[in-house]
Amino acid sequence: MSNRINISSGAKWEDIVGYSRAVKIGNIIEVAGTTAVDEDGNTVGVNDPYEQTHYALSKIEKALQAAGATMKDVIRSRMFVTDISKWEEIGRAHGEFFREVKPAASMIEVKGLISPELLVEIEVTAIL
Repeated sequence: MSNRINISSGAKWEDIVGYSRAVKIGNIIEVAGTTAVDEDGNTVGVNDPYEQTHYALSKIEKALQAAGATMKDVIRSRMFVTDISKWEEIGRAHGEFFREVKPAASMIEVKGLISPELLVEIEVTAIL
């Protein structure tokens, strides 16, 4: 696949686990599950699902920009949440990024994420 571009966030675990923040092939961009963990490995917005969602979507936006896309190119978002009762806070942050775009979206409650402090993990698909 000569037209494959792997986009790294620089996180140390990308090499350990073997993944990229985003992968672009042709006009399709897939962004990996993204959480509210900063460059130093600290969780942003502990106990705050709105802040975690906003931070994760900001990271996704940067990955899309590195791939030559914007949030307007997103056609699908998937939100994995540890407490579905917090859907309004998570949805409000999602809406701030996608109110006009309105991608197909899913919000799925999961038993847990890689760290108990993490409340939300988001992945998106974009097409240029």
